[in-house]
Amino acid sequence: MTKFEKAKAEVVGDETLSKGWTRLSNYLVDYTDSEGETHRVSREVYHRTPAATILLYDPKHGTVVLVRQFRLPLQLHGEPAWILETPAGLLDGDEPEAAIRREAMEETGFRVRDVRFLFTAYSSPGSSMEVIHFFAAAIDTTDRVSNGGGLAEEHEDIEVLEIPLEKAMAMIESGEIVDLKTIVLLQWAVLNRTSLG
Repeated sequence: MTKFEKAKAEVVGDETLSKGWTRLSNYLVDYTDSEGETHRVSREVYHRTPAATILLYDPKHGTVVLVRQFRLPLQLHGEPAWILETPAGLLDGDEPEAAIRREAMEETGFRVRDVRFLFTAYSSPGSSMEVIHFFAAAIDTTDRVSNGGGLAEEHEDIEVLEIPLEKAMAMIESGEIVDLKTIVLLQWAVLNRTSLG
């Protein structure tokens, strides 16, 4: 038995607040709490579509491939807006593995051979519907078949970097890597280093 045996939630209203690149909604929910009392609450939800991300790891050199690109929310916080991340992108109707193979090629120029699915997680479940599929793949220099850098038609402007795993971990502590999905994948890599090669 858990605390929430009596709890339940029923959506009773849905208002679209904004519909641009994605949708922002305000939901009215009749929430019956763990004591059995019902309250009407309001929750805003960002309808972000599913995405995938991948850790590209070179076991011969002990390096990871990260990308640097502009992220407006960091600038709005008054922080450096060109940040390091693992390659990632929206599924755009593809299966997660197909999508991450496409994104890895577009962003980094690496053709990914053996992709390993790791797990699926919600990026910010308090307000966003975004679910991210996490992958890892071993690479070597012969896997790089183009410069990457993103798609010109999407105005992507991406720098590709190969960084020693230990240095990348130190960059988390120094605040140089602040992207959550990237931090999760780098920590996964340290915990699973023996199975990466």
